[in-house]
Amino acid sequence: GFTVELGRHLMELNTNTIKDAFDRVAKKQKLSASKTQEVIDQVGHEIVQALENLNSTMTTDEGAGPAKSILADLNKRLTEVSPASQLEGSQKELNVALGKYGKVIEKAFIPDIAKSYRNVEFDMQIVNQIIATHFYRQGLFDLGDCFIDEAGAPDSSALKAPFLEMYQILEELKAKNLEPALKWVSVHHDRLCQTGSTLELKLHRLQFVEILKKGDRNEALKYARSYLAPFAAVHMCEIQKLMACLLWVGRLESSPYAELLSSPHWEEVSAELTQECCRLLGQSYESPLYVTIAAGTQGLPTLLKLANVMAAKKQEWQTMKQLPVPVDLGSEFQFHSIFVCPVSRDQGSEENPPMMLPCGHVLCKQSISKLSKSNTRIFKCPYCPVEANVGNCRQ
Repeated sequence: GFTVELGRHLMELNTNTIKDAFDRVAKKQKLSASKTQEVIDQVGHEIVQALENLNSTMTTDEGAGPAKSILADLNKRLTEVSPASQLEGSQKELNVALGKYGKVIEKAFIPDIAKSYRNVEFDMQIVNQIIATHFYRQGLFDLGDCFIDEAGAPDSSALKAPFLEMYQILEELKAKNLEPALKWVSVHHDRLCQTGSTLELKLHRLQFVEILKKGDRNEALKYARSYLAPFAAVHMCEIQKLMACLLWVGRLESSPYAELLSSPHWEEVSAELTQECCRLLGQSYESPLYVTIAAGTQGLPTLLKLANVMAAKKQEWQTMKQLPVPVDLGSEFQFHSIFVCPVSRDQGSEENPPMMLPCGHVLCKQSISKLSKSNTRIFKCPYCPVEANVGNCRQ
């Protein structure tokens, strides 16, 4: 625990040092930019002044003499301004700060991350599919096709088609065209209802408001009877609010329901449509490739530190079934609950599942087996005086 806390503290120190160095560079850059603009303005002023003087001599018959004098005077003034010497100091300070910043980054980060690599057998066909699917779910269809072609992967039509349909619908939503989305929710109505989704109602609400904006009360009422009425049993309050909007046709923006016109409703529907499409496809909302890389990036500092410590102790860690230190990831990467036995400190598994004692306390199966002397005797719970035997412990 101390090692992990120390590691966190060192990471925080590194982060603060890098931020301080970056702030110094940003400050020097602002000063340099300000000085540069000042010098440019000085030079520009002298040139404009010279041009005005030249224009005034063009109206006289004095010949080229005055023009030469004006240009000579301009050359003298620009020499006095000395742009290069004025900028030299600030530019030098900026270059010094940039050089130090690079050194701070090199010192704070370990460039060789290969030592944290664990040699694992991968099915490259599955890996290629994951990468291609990532491109497709981002709407980068040409890039996905190019990757599939160069990787020599099987035909990607099955991977591509569902996301292609999804992005076509999303593009239409950006253009405030709800028809493709409404058609999609109609086709998948039963499955959306099973998950308790309100996407269909939200889409019809947007369409109803669009009709109201055109000032056609009768058309809006007709649409409500056809498409909003089926939702009344569950969403009566929402339907009542929409019906009240009929009284404000032509002036909805000044009504108590003006928020229905706000653009976040469209953004919310687009995000929910993406989520429901992925769910029906059996895909996660976030790209698996993105989640994997993001989690790996978060866990990398701990793995690099572990590799260095184990190398110093001449111990092998890559063959361990369980790491000797925890790799803390953010809550966004917690997809499954994990049970650690309070007696053995072992993590639960299929072979060693958590078991509940009659008193409600939970231990791993192997710990219960040891306490009961190989399942043959009654034992006391380690946390309370209640007695138990293997027979009345349940998984």
